Amino acid sequence: MIKILNIISDTNIGGAGRVIENYLSCRDETKFDVAVALPKGSLLTPSLKRLGARIYEIDGLRDKSFDLKAVSALKNVIRADDPDIVHTHGAFSGRIAGKQCGKTVVVTRHSAFPLSPKLKKFPFKQIYTHLNVKYADLIIAVSPVCRDYITEAGVPKNMTAVLINGVEPVPEVPPERVQALKEKIGVPDGVFTAGIIARLEPYKGHACVLEAVKEIKSSGHDICVIAAGTGSLLEELREKTKAEGLSDSVLFPGFIEDTQALWPLLDAQINASYVEATSLALLEGMSAGVPAAVSDCGGNPDIIKDGETGFIFPMRDAHRLAQCVRALIDDPDNTKRMGLNARVEYEKNYTARAFSRRLEKIYLSLTGGRDGKQ
Repeated sequence: MIKILNIISDTNIGGAGRVIENYLSCRDETKFDVAVALPKGSLLTPSLKRLGARIYEIDGLRDKSFDLKAVSALKNVIRADDPDIVHTHGAFSGRIAGKQCGKTVVVTRHSAFPLSPKLKKFPFKQIYTHLNVKYADLIIAVSPVCRDYITEAGVPKNMTAVLINGVEPVPEVPPERVQALKEKIGVPDGVFTAGIIARLEPYKGHACVLEAVKEIKSSGHDICVIAAGTGSLLEELREKTKAEGLSDSVLFPGFIEDTQALWPLLDAQINASYVEATSLALLEGMSAGVPAAVSDCGGNPDIIKDGETGFIFPMRDAHRLAQCVRALIDDPDNTKRMGLNARVEYEKNYTARAFSRRLEKIYLSLTGGRDGKQ
């Protein structure tokens, strides 16, 4: 049995937490024993417990990459748990603790934010490289562009790996649940409906979507866009939508708890991000047979096949986004075909099970293929 200790500093359920959830749901329980160290009170704790993970709640880890108290507490956990591999997610404290306890340390880089230009120059590049080499045995990037950022800053390519995420499929939902959500949000009947499922932050491109909707409406097309999520731009975007006369076409329902019931409402998904690694929402939409219009940012072009499972447009280009959406509206048969293709592509490459097997292959390579502790 190979023992894995995941360490995550998130108190909310973000992309990294959902990746751990997806792995736990499909792990090979006959070969891998999984524990998770996370902050006290994290929203992840209940779901991880339901999925069978042993949980260690840590003071000082709360939404911080580095904290000396957390390092000390994590070292105690590592010594007690005695894992074969310490796998960290945005927690540098965990990397330090793991290495000081003599463990193999795996790091997953979940974000695709470009590195600061200074990290490409002396002496910062050398410092960055030294810290990564000293406190990691392997860095997993969730898209090729993530690995590019790491290696540009001096991390040797041979200590990196690309592992694109996978998700559980969206289950079928009773029609009454879908209808209830439709009425709650206020989605009109008979109108092409697209969703952008993302935090309402500048880098997610909602402003670009509003400009595109304005152009789509001016060309005589009806559309409803559901901008599901919360974030710092919520009120600003609502005010701009109202000022542009788009309140009937762009809805801001906030956080939607029943996201499973959202997918059947959508004819398409939009991802207009300026910064993106691997969008879990994009993968979920594919599992539900929803085609997408996505920016050419980050990992998006690695997932969507232009003209086959959706359309790709240059990021920040509202006109091209509008063209893509109009093409989806004007040719419903092709849109349906792309949705079916998206489902096939998901089943082939992006299931949580396929992701889990690829991750476990990495774990096995790091332990020499042995069975770990008995």
